[in-house]
Amino acid sequence: MISKVHNIGSRLITSFKNPVVRRNVGTLMAGKMIGLLIVIVIMTSIFPTQKAQAQDGTTLDPMMSINAINTAWTLIAAFLVFGMQVGFVMLEAGFARSRESVNILVEGIADTCICGVLFWAFGFAFMFGAGTPFIGTEGFFLQGLPETFGSTGVPMLAFWVFQFAFADTTSTITSGAMVGRCGFWGDILYSIGVTGFIYPIIGHWIWGPGGFLATLQPAGFLDFAGSTVVHTIGGAISLAGAIVLGPRLGRVFKRDGGGPFPPHNIILGAVGGLILWFGWYGFNPGSTLSALDAQGIGRVAFNTTLAACSAGLAALFYSYARTKKWDLGYTVNGFLVGLVSITAPCYWVEPVGAFFIGIVGVVVMIIAIELLEYFRIDDPIGAVPVHLAGGIWGTLALGLFAAGKYGFAGPTGASTSTVITGLFYGGGTNQLIAQLIGSGATTVATLVAAFALMYAVKATGTLRVSAAGEIEGLDLHEHGTVAYPEYMMNPNDGTPKSIEEVKKPGLVGKASPATGD
Repeated sequence: MISKVHNIGSRLITSFKNPVVRRNVGTLMAGKMIGLLIVIVIMTSIFPTQKAQAQDGTTLDPMMSINAINTAWTLIAAFLVFGMQVGFVMLEAGFARSRESVNILVEGIADTCICGVLFWAFGFAFMFGAGTPFIGTEGFFLQGLPETFGSTGVPMLAFWVFQFAFADTTSTITSGAMVGRCGFWGDILYSIGVTGFIYPIIGHWIWGPGGFLATLQPAGFLDFAGSTVVHTIGGAISLAGAIVLGPRLGRVFKRDGGGPFPPHNIILGAVGGLILWFGWYGFNPGSTLSALDAQGIGRVAFNTTLAACSAGLAALFYSYARTKKWDLGYTVNGFLVGLVSITAPCYWVEPVGAFFIGIVGVVVMIIAIELLEYFRIDDPIGAVPVHLAGGIWGTLALGLFAAGKYGFAGPTGASTSTVITGLFYGGGTNQLIAQLIGSGATTVATLVAAFALMYAVKATGTLRVSAAGEIEGLDLHEHGTVAYPEYMMNPNDGTPKSIEEVKKPGLVGKASPATGD
């Protein structure tokens, strides 16, 4: 062994005395050092923060710097949330009748485009611009805003994309209870009111800088990812729209011996629901706005999953207890209400809390369904029970189940300087009272604004289609096409008919409004 070491040493010394070897080794080491330096420069320019600069060239507060990791995380979450639009249109089209499927897709696409333009022009300014405790007054057309959103390190334009996806979700929720009888011009008009004014202005109260609900004393109103801001607002507008529109022709309610029209494609609806569940992993974990809060992201994702699972099972077994059948529609809306319910408290609760929040969400949903039937309010998709009832419950659940261990998400990780504690964990009633005030104020204000909007649109004569147009079906009446052109059903006797046969004079007038398709 000693001799081997001696031989290796002798060869190294001999080689080092050779000037060619020394030059080659030096060149190789210099190349490696230059390569290492290049790698370090690239990494420090991409992954750490880039210094934000004012117009005069001075360096701003480092907390206002751009963080590439947080930016990528926020944009990925935004893309997931935007993907929920696919789930929404599939859910609504599947749970509706075939004659209104094309209308649902066109409405969803139009609402998205309207939302994008209005949220750029003034919606974002109303919601996130500095101003008063009730409305933002700066940032129209995204002008005059700082480079980043607060201290998150996320560029303002990236944050806009994330929040645009949330605003779009609210608009889509609204259409769910109005399926089958809302005119397309009416949809355009109320969409302008929802995404341009109602959602951003009321949302400012909770998420905007200095919003009066967020600064409630002694405990500010909290809504981590939107049980109130997105779902309660969307659900309340849905309720107002369903009431002002009235039920679809031929809709017979439970107290009158009837029930909802059957969905035309429950498989499509269920797949849409599962896509929504997938998108929720952008909705809730993405609301940290920080990839560096690893514990918070993991906890939120877990709580989101568990609440959906417990709610889905609760709805499944309830449906069996009620009808002795395992009902797919109830199960889908069950896990959806679990997701809605956990959205506000997901950052501050533990697994046990998430489990029970999902189950109670189903109870609340069932009560809301029965109330709608009793008051003869037609909600074809279940938007009001899932989003309004579930959103209110989830908001209040935060004041009950917050575990007293978690503070707020920050750009570099969670802060525990202030923790949120609910009633069940020894925190008293302060947070619960703040949640009650915030949820109540949001719900009442949204309902007042939504009724005013819907009645104003109704006054234009565009909110509801004519009776003949509704019987013909919105797809043909509004868009001149149908979802299944090769196969249509004669509303009179259920036999297959071509489009030309269905459109023959006199057939539309003879169709029974009570038919499901």
